[in-house]
Amino acid sequence: MERYLPKNETNGGGIDNAAFQLQENGDTGGYAKNRHSSVSSSSLHVPKRKKSIVQLTREALPRLENYRNSRRAVKRPSLGELHGGDDNVKDPKSSEQAEQEESSNQHVVIKLGWIQGVLIPCLLNIWGVMLFLRLSWVVAEAGIGLSLVIIAISGVVCIITTLSLSAICTNGEVKGGGIYYIISRSLGPEFGASVGIVFAFANAVSASMNTIGFCDSLNGLLKNYGEKIIDNGIQDTRIIGTVAILVMILICAIGMEWESKAQNFLIAAIVGAMIDFMVGAIVGPLNNTQRAQGFVGFNSSIFAENWGPMFRWSKGLDYDFFQVFAIFFPSVTGIQAGANISGDLKDPASAIPKGTMLALLISMGSYALFVIFAGGAAIRDASGNLTDLEYGNITACAETYNCDYGLFNSEQMMQIMSSWWPLIYAGCFAATLSTALTNLLSVPRLIQALGIDKIYPGLIFFSKGYGKHGEPYRGYVLTFIVSTAFLLIADLNAIAPLISNFYLASYALINFCTFHAALIKPLGWRPTFKYYNTWLSLVGFIMCVVIMFLINWWSSLITFIIILGLYLLVVYRKPDVNWGSSTQAQTYKTALTTAQRLINIGEHVKNYKPQILVLCGSPQARPPLLDFANLITKNNSLLIIGDVVDKKLPHKIRSDRIKSVYTYLRNSKIKAFYSIIDHTSFEVGAKALLQTSGIGKLSPNVLMMGYKNDWITCDKHELLAYFNVLHAAFDHRVSVTILRVNNGLDYSKLTENEDQGNINSDTALSTNTSSGLRTSDSNNMMHADSNLSLANVGLPENNSSINLATPKGNNKVKKKNDQFQLRLALDLSPDQQLSVENMTLFRRKQNKGNIDVWWLYDDGGLTMLLPYIISTRNDWSSCKLRVFALATNKNDLELEERNMAQLLSKFRLDYSSLKMVSISDKPEDKTIQFFDELLARVRTNEDVQGNDILVTETELHALQDKTYRQLRLRELLLENSSDANFIVMSLPMPRKGTISALLYMAWLEALTKDMPPYLLVRGNQQSVYMCFFTKLFNILIENSFK
Repeated sequence: MERYLPKNETNGGGIDNAAFQLQENGDTGGYAKNRHSSVSSSSLHVPKRKKSIVQLTREALPRLENYRNSRRAVKRPSLGELHGGDDNVKDPKSSEQAEQEESSNQHVVIKLGWIQGVLIPCLLNIWGVMLFLRLSWVVAEAGIGLSLVIIAISGVVCIITTLSLSAICTNGEVKGGGIYYIISRSLGPEFGASVGIVFAFANAVSASMNTIGFCDSLNGLLKNYGEKIIDNGIQDTRIIGTVAILVMILICAIGMEWESKAQNFLIAAIVGAMIDFMVGAIVGPLNNTQRAQGFVGFNSSIFAENWGPMFRWSKGLDYDFFQVFAIFFPSVTGIQAGANISGDLKDPASAIPKGTMLALLISMGSYALFVIFAGGAAIRDASGNLTDLEYGNITACAETYNCDYGLFNSEQMMQIMSSWWPLIYAGCFAATLSTALTNLLSVPRLIQALGIDKIYPGLIFFSKGYGKHGEPYRGYVLTFIVSTAFLLIADLNAIAPLISNFYLASYALINFCTFHAALIKPLGWRPTFKYYNTWLSLVGFIMCVVIMFLINWWSSLITFIIILGLYLLVVYRKPDVNWGSSTQAQTYKTALTTAQRLINIGEHVKNYKPQILVLCGSPQARPPLLDFANLITKNNSLLIIGDVVDKKLPHKIRSDRIKSVYTYLRNSKIKAFYSIIDHTSFEVGAKALLQTSGIGKLSPNVLMMGYKNDWITCDKHELLAYFNVLHAAFDHRVSVTILRVNNGLDYSKLTENEDQGNINSDTALSTNTSSGLRTSDSNNMMHADSNLSLANVGLPENNSSINLATPKGNNKVKKKNDQFQLRLALDLSPDQQLSVENMTLFRRKQNKGNIDVWWLYDDGGLTMLLPYIISTRNDWSSCKLRVFALATNKNDLELEERNMAQLLSKFRLDYSSLKMVSISDKPEDKTIQFFDELLARVRTNEDVQGNDILVTETELHALQDKTYRQLRLRELLLENSSDANFIVMSLPMPRKGTISALLYMAWLEALTKDMPPYLLVRGNQQSVYMCFFTKLFNILIENSFK
């Protein structure tokens, strides 16, 4: 009889799951033999041992842990680990450090449910000081009808805001920070931080307002017994209020558990007081004293009399509907109480919508009942005198505004109308203190969240948490100071409108967040709360803003100025945060839509912009070339940096390289795109960039290259690649510019960091030449963590690096003093100082001088346009344009100069001088000798064989006239432009099949050698100026042949 192992033993006691376990090949008899030694192996049938799928594959199964937005989240294998390659090595050390950092910031927090964490705090925050001390006054001013309208408008605003708030809260994890966290993660740190500060300030002031209400109620109670501290007024309010705030701060600082227990007691007292008031109003007055004080019981005539408004002058202000609305609105501003402590909730996504909406419905209903009860059972004015009651003239005092009781005059009407007045005092104390307690609890946590995110440097100090709950004790101290400062005002009506504006501004932005996210509809916008509407949120936003300005336009203006100032401060600081906000999605959508619209917009010469593809390799290696390209495109047009690397780059190194380049561009304040092509030759990569870089109409129309200084000594394939790229650009109808400066463009040796042991200097396009166009060696990669700050220049050689990016904080240094600052700060040799000066050539303020433009051939006007753009830049504004043009008739230079001047005037280009030159004369012998010496090493009398690259006598003879023209131009350049700040000249056209690479480079060498900074330009023969100049060109041509 065969024996079988139990099922739980087939996998070592594990669970046999056929979906996730596979059989393992091999004999498991040894395992069975050890367990059942008395049974022979021939009679034992043992199922093969199974392995989990996790043990057999690198793939990760879909699990929640893989998607947590935390450094401690379980990481799925990278694509490199799955696919294989050279860059699939993990860094266990960094993972351990991340876990330690994450764990060090974690605190054990007591989590609350939706009732204890949202419903009760919202009700306590809503049922505040206005319920017991100002609601009767609101009824007296606005009447029952308009009071219900005020409640309805407030309810509509709050309901719409609650719907928007619920949508945002259920669109992802809601952490500590409440309103700040919600807005910052939705609209970005600029809006979130500014509104967060304002909202924290509003909550702190609201705590003061409710504490003042508590003090006023207590003063009224003491006054009934003839007791006081100092004056039974403002001074007593200040003393009692300061002590009350201090006690409440201590309660909050003890922790959530004690605060929650206190809230349970407070909500019970408020509900009891509300029931007491309604019972008393239904029963009616029990004695004449109550009747004399204005409580007459339910009466249809009283209800009708109190239905309409009766706005009066009170406490120095002539009240109207919106002024009364401003006094009432703070009583409905508790809907954010649950969101403020969202980090302490078990499930914020479901708790906040459920608890907030229910609290809002309960509170709005209770307010409506209170308005009806108060307006239907009490009169507006009463003297409180029993004699007046006996004679039926208790309202006569209203004529002289000398009444002490009634809805208008007495803050104690709820006590008068209640069945047992001590319970009303208890409810009033509970309502005011509970709202203040909730506000005081939320402000420090909001400030702590702002400090943790490091948005404002001054708040970082308040981010530290203490104890196992991470209590923000420093924030409590700050909250105490602010609240106490506003408590000293001791006037409810003065504080309420200010709070209303701050809360309305916050609610407006909450609605705008939802509207913006729902309108843009990024893929990440998937709220589980479905009962919201895009346009309803927009209506809520508009309502909040309109009501703000109707309440008080100047305080609303101040509120928005404060928010704008805080917003601009964040924009200026540019915090390094990425929260996936809807503004980021809007930026992408706008850019995509605009790029698509550009495709259907016809090109017009008036809107021409030079869009440059600069082949500079890594920007750190050739700062002058990139700076010059940026000089042209800055804030006006497209700039793409092309980098071709001949070796294959692993993904990590490639990513680090891209990150390093964009960091350099950001610090240098250069707006450009970076495109890298690896594992290919320079020629193939450059041709690929010419065809594929850009998108739609945002594609380069100008190719910029550095001059190849080593064209004689370099490898012949490099020279041909350089020459073929020029041909490729013209084949694709792209303009070409070549920049040459003294000492070359390549400063990779000076900018590379030699201190990092793991550094690969692949950022340098070449290491042995100052040519502007050689492919990179993979041994020269510079990592993104390289220290590229100017602060380290001047340290020992193996610990130095130079980067021309302007460090943050040095923006106040004037550009004209840059070199002076460098010489003082950097201990460099004279050669190194000269190199630094050459590197910053196109960043320095230029001395007075000239930009010489040699417009030899009509290429569409690009040769004139580029120097004009340069002359408009601040650093080159002191340089004047001098124009040189070719004369077709040597004997009639005056007429041709006049015609050219007329042409330039039509271009509306300012220039200091114009000179016509002729190149028909033969160059001098010494110039010809100079040219012959250039070609001495590459000149041959024989025909070129195979792949040799030489200049034959046949070619020289065939192109002798063109060569002489170039040499004659050199003589004119030495004569006229040797002292210029910059030279721009038309680039000779390398006609296909007519001229060799060596001879063409010899022409360029003859034109540019020993000259000031030099730019050769050849347009694509398309006009870059207005097309109505065609007729003018015809006139010039006709006149030139007369």
